[in-house]
Amino acid sequence: MTIGMILLIILVVLLAAAVAAFLYRLRVLHRGGTAAIVRTLPAAPGAGWRHGIMCYGESALVFYKLSSLKPGPDTKFARRDIELGARRAPKGNEFDIMTEDIAILEVSDGVQNYEFALDGGALTAFLSWVEARPSGRSMRRKRF
Repeated sequence: MTIGMILLIILVVLLAAAVAAFLYRLRVLHRGGTAAIVRTLPAAPGAGWRHGIMCYGESALVFYKLSSLKPGPDTKFARRDIELGARRAPKGNEFDIMTEDIAILEVSDGVQNYEFALDGGALTAFLSWVEARPSGRSMRRKRF
């Protein structure tokens, strides 16, 4: 085999892996969830927003970025650690990617601060999911 043929085989294998990762991620995103725009704070005004899908579980919320090929979720929020902050409307150049019916909510997971941009229905679903979490006192202790 020549060097050119070996390089071509390596290139084909890498391309096949990238296509497989893309198809897997597409399948995960098509399973459903809530459309959201999320950014990590601190961020420059109007910058750092990432479109994606939020999926609710019993004990965690996971966020999948639309532009990522990572096989698992890009961010995971433990339900018991979520703390809600101020709510605001989009401002300035945020209207380039959002409409006036979007609400932006500050969220903390105890380690990092985020902003979630959600429409009315998604905001109601998120707030209901957070408020319906069991309190720490009502959790059963694990027996050893």
